Amino acid sequence: QVRLVESGGGLVQAGGSLRLSCVASGNIFSILDMGWYRQAPGKQRELVAGITGGGITNYADFVKGRFTISRDNAKNAVYLQMNSLKPEDTAVYYCSTLNVWGQGTQVTVSS
Repeated sequence: QVRLVESGGGLVQAGGSLRLSCVASGNIFSILDMGWYRQAPGKQRELVAGITGGGITNYADFVKGRFTISRDNAKNAVYLQMNSLKPEDTAVYYCSTLNVWGQGTQVTVSS
């Protein structure tokens, strides 16, 4: 079974940047579609960005032009580069694949 571990969250001022990482266990990572999701207090979990095993990406409208998802199959890792952060980006960010979820990493953006 795949296990996912996220890291890279923290506290940042509005306009700042963070890079989230998610490392997966197992030897099938390269063919997995991966996604980054987030959940803010009192809100439903929502898709932020996704990347297929072939490297095709998709983004939620609210992060287009600010966030970039990428992957390094040699490291079993997927990344989320977040630039121009806004207070409304504050949430717990999760990576997911095959209905498996990591523990999440907190991102807090101060105004």
